[in-house]
Order: sequence, then structure tokens, then C-alpha cells
Amino acid sequence: METKISSSKKEVIISNTGPTMLIGERINPTGKKKLQAALKEGNFEVVKEEAINQVNAGADILDVNVVAPDVNEIAILPKAIEAVMSVVDVPICIDINNPAALKEAIKVYQGKPIVNSVSGEERSLGEVLPLVKEYGAAVIGLTVDDDGIPKEAGKRLEIAHKIIERAEAAGIPREDIIIDSLAISLGADDKAGLVTLNAIRMISKELGVNQTLGASNISFGLPDRLVVNTAFLALAIDAGITCPTVNAAHVKQAVLAIDLVCGRDRLGRRYITDFRNRKNS
Repeated sequence: METKISSSKKEVIISNTGPTMLIGERINPTGKKKLQAALKEGNFEVVKEEAINQVNAGADILDVNVVAPDVNEIAILPKAIEAVMSVVDVPICIDINNPAALKEAIKVYQGKPIVNSVSGEERSLGEVLPLVKEYGAAVIGLTVDDDGIPKEAGKRLEIAHKIIERAEAAGIPREDIIIDSLAISLGADDKAGLVTLNAIRMISKELGVNQTLGASNISFGLPDRLVVNTAFLALAIDAGITCPTVNAAHVKQAVLAIDLVCGRDRLGRRYITDFRNRKNS
């Protein structure tokens, strides 16, 4: 299963046989006072700086989110997309809260983006899928519905089935659907990681689609978060995650090693090339 997305200059192929593609998570104002303040002022220099830093750290795709108090998402999101496109050439994952903001942002995007996201909630399906189809985008489907995030892996699989069925009925091909089984903090539920991993395996086996995951959510509230995140990410990639949403600066080297161990790096070329580049820099 190949999901092909692009910027105006670069195509990225997400697949379960090729290398793991990293979606950079840093352009998100949640918990980032400097970015929040800049967005309120209509200043996109911080957005540009984060975009450059993430790509330099190894991000293959950039998630762009502007949802924050006192920020007009409809007006600011397209400008943030344009700011990112002006400094890097990787594809963008347009991260929305308001579907009206998606409509404005996707108009200015040059290439084929990912839309983040649709859920199993009826309102979300009805509002987001028509826009995804109209603009020929790929879309992330969250395994949450009107009853919330299920605690059972089987229920998350059911929601994934529902999203895919509705998307295909709307004319969106299966290869353009990426499922997110959702990571919940182990600090709140010590079985949360196991449930998510089981859901990933089930979705991979039954549906065959590409999958993403906000990997760092698993460690929220815990000490030594990077240790937990890296361990979880290795298990998640082995289970079927093909394009995790991460801080590339923290996990790129680990992901290269994971791909090597999982047989997704022929002759270790990517791992060795990265090592040589770091050694010579």
C-alpha cells in the first residue's frame, strides 16, 4: 500500500515496505508560548524557523497546526502553510480544528497534502471527506467516534473500517487513507500502550493501510519521556506504523536503527549514510 503525497517540488511515498517516513510535529502552538504569541501577532518567523529545523533534523513531512486561544484559524492557517512552503520543499500535513480553515488552507497549497484529520464522528465524516475528495488530498483517520476513544483494540478497528468505508464511498481511494489508532498516556492507563499496539496490528492485518501515531502522547506526565517514546516507537513501527508524528530531532537516529533491524533499509545504506554525515559534519 503506497500513499503518495507531494509538495510543488518533492514527492514522498509512504509504504509498509519502504523506510519509515517522519511527520514533524513541532509547528503546533500547544504548550509553546513563543509560537502562540507569534501567531497572535501574525508573525510567521517562528513557523519558518521550526520548519527549517525539523527538515534539517530529518522530517520528511511537516504537520502544520495553528490552533490556539485568540488565533483566527481560518485566517492564519493558510498564511502558515504559505510560510512553510516558502522555506522548505517537503510535503505538508494540514492539521485542522475547523473544516472551514481546511478549505482556505488547501486552496493555497501547492501539491498533494495530507489532511489531519477526520474521525469516526458523523459530523467530521460529513464535513471533512468532501473537501479531501474535492482537492485530491490524502487524509488521516482517527479511531475515535461519537462515544470517544475506545479502550478496546477491536473497537478501534471497527472505527477504522467505518472511516475507510465512508471515504471510499466518497471516492477517496484506500491508498490515500492513513489511520491513527491514537496513543494515550501510560500515566493515566498502564494498558494504554498495549491496546494501541494491538489495534495497529489488527488494522495492518485486516485493512493494509498506512498508519500514523502521535508517539509522544504515550509518555505524557511520566519522567524520562524520550526513553518511553523511543521504546514505544520501535514497537509501533514493528506493529505497522509507517509515518509516525514525532519530533524528528529526538528520534531520527533511533528510527533509522529501527528500520535497519526491521529489514526496511537495504544493506543498511540509510543508517550508514546518516552516520557518515554526522561524523563528517
